[in-house]
Amino acid sequence: MNPADEILDVVDENDVVVGRATRGEATARGLRHRCVFIEARDAEGRVFVHRRTATKMVFPSHYDMFVGGVVGAGESYDEAALREAEEELGVRGLPQPEPLFSFLYEEDGHSWWSRVYQVRCELPVDPQKEEIDWHGFLADEELAERVPVWAWTPDGLEGYHRLRAYRERAGN
Repeated sequence: MNPADEILDVVDENDVVVGRATRGEATARGLRHRCVFIEARDAEGRVFVHRRTATKMVFPSHYDMFVGGVVGAGESYDEAALREAEEELGVRGLPQPEPLFSFLYEEDGHSWWSRVYQVRCELPVDPQKEEIDWHGFLADEELAERVPVWAWTPDGLEGYHRLRAYRERAGN
């Protein structure tokens, strides 16, 4: 299936479903929908970082420190988090990602409710070639050094800053 044809739930400012649209229509019209962001760490605690392919519908060729994507129509955030993490990392048998918090992302005609998760991936990864054209695992310090330098997905960057603040408040 063409990703633009995927059916999504359209939601309001309170994350209540108010309709459905194709992904292409939601993107073109700036309709608010749902997304999941999953921070995947390897056995050494390093963060999976990747560069999106140039063919991605949104933020092509940008780096991201999360795997994830849109939540399909009728799908729960938790279901989408596991599906997206396994698809993008190219693995099967991940533990269920742990939900941390949600936030509303709104910028430049884009709007989506975003739920942030974390998961440990100790399996060898084989990322989707259609989605990811480079990947690596970076220590927190390496990632922090690259944040001001690399072109990041704006929503992922907002999620990264919110995740750091969340962990500081929690004392992690």
